Amino acid sequence: MDWNKLLSTKRLGMEEWKTPARPEDRTQFQRDYDRIIFSSPFRRMQNKTQVFPLPEHIFVHNRLTHSLEVASVGRSLGNLAVEKTVAENPDNPLIPEIGTIVSTACLAHDLGNPPFGHSGESAISNFFKNGAGKEFKEKLTPSEWNDFTQFDGNANALRILSHQFSGKRPGGFALTYPTLASIVKYPFESPLATKQKFGFFQSEKEAYTKIAEELQILRAENEHLSFRRYPLVYLVEAADDICYQIMDLEDACKLGILSYDKVKELFLNFYDPTEDSRALKSIEETLRRVSDKNEQISYMRAGVIGKLIRESIRIFKENYDAILSGNFDGTLIGSLQNPQATAMKQVKEISFKEVYAHRTVVEIEIAGFKIIGTLLEEFVGAFVEPDNKYNKKIMSLLPEQYHPQSESLYHKIQSAVDFISGMTDVFALDLYRKIKGISLPGVV
Repeated sequence: MDWNKLLSTKRLGMEEWKTPARPEDRTQFQRDYDRIIFSSPFRRMQNKTQVFPLPEHIFVHNRLTHSLEVASVGRSLGNLAVEKTVAENPDNPLIPEIGTIVSTACLAHDLGNPPFGHSGESAISNFFKNGAGKEFKEKLTPSEWNDFTQFDGNANALRILSHQFSGKRPGGFALTYPTLASIVKYPFESPLATKQKFGFFQSEKEAYTKIAEELQILRAENEHLSFRRYPLVYLVEAADDICYQIMDLEDACKLGILSYDKVKELFLNFYDPTEDSRALKSIEETLRRVSDKNEQISYMRAGVIGKLIRESIRIFKENYDAILSGNFDGTLIGSLQNPQATAMKQVKEISFKEVYAHRTVVEIEIAGFKIIGTLLEEFVGAFVEPDNKYNKKIMSLLPEQYHPQSESLYHKIQSAVDFISGMTDVFALDLYRKIKGISLPGVV
């Protein structure tokens, strides 16, 4: 793949638009960043669970704060990648924008995630695999069916950003092609899904193909639509991996799920006792000067993130040719060497055993399954049989932008999923209670 083709200011839905001749205060990629920052889907992430339920007195991460932190790490990775890329492409004026492109993609990477944390995707898939949604299997194509039974927030993010919802403009957010390509971690359709991961629904298949062909992203040989990864995806993915693995430990410590000593040990394991002796000495000196335990954890966390950024960009540079030729099949974080590889493995093991399995996390996952399953049953049913008197009332609750734009069963179901996956935790719970008659305004 060639950077002179991989970078473009062309916008989805605005392909014929020409950059105005007047002086600009922002680059085209900075405009992408601002469009996401000022959007409603981005603001709604402040009320979407990342991992832990949002307690009243201790602030932990939600989808919004997580995305902002990933964008910060992504900007650093992108800027470091420029050093390698610009040396080989000195005449390309868009190369210095890589940091902004990666940061913007990081900012948007979780826009498609449904409410109630990591279980939200599973709750939607479960509705169609094992719930009332099973009845639609024979009425959809195998690929359409896979879109729902393998529902993936990554593919849903591309849909939110690129789909023309009812009453909205063509191209969705009308972002640049490189920004959209950088979001798609798994550039293949749902029949090729691995562990519920794929990059675009059938409804966005044409849009992604247009982007891939314009940027000349390599096509993979497969019976289904599949491409090689856009090179900047590796940096977006690394930023996400670094943040959610490391920040979840800090949250777990603040909530008392993991002890201070355990988290300190896990953080210090990322350093080599010999090669990093000066850094370790500096850490110990700082910890002696700072008495607040939370501040100590934050300081060590920052150091680990910085170390992982440097290691990730080293791996990116070492595999640069393989990445551009579409032959690098791993991930940057998955290619870490010891001691970072062992330390990251320990973090993952502790996280799955003690953090993600903690009672507070499991409780919200169970609630999410019940709430999302009920809302899907109500709204999918209303879309499929809209003339039913009860269903007409259900449909009246639907914002205009989610009204189906065709009579296709696939698109009707997708409209219901669009509405529910876009909800905040609070809104989903409130609507669930009202539909079930548990809570009614004005009734004591």
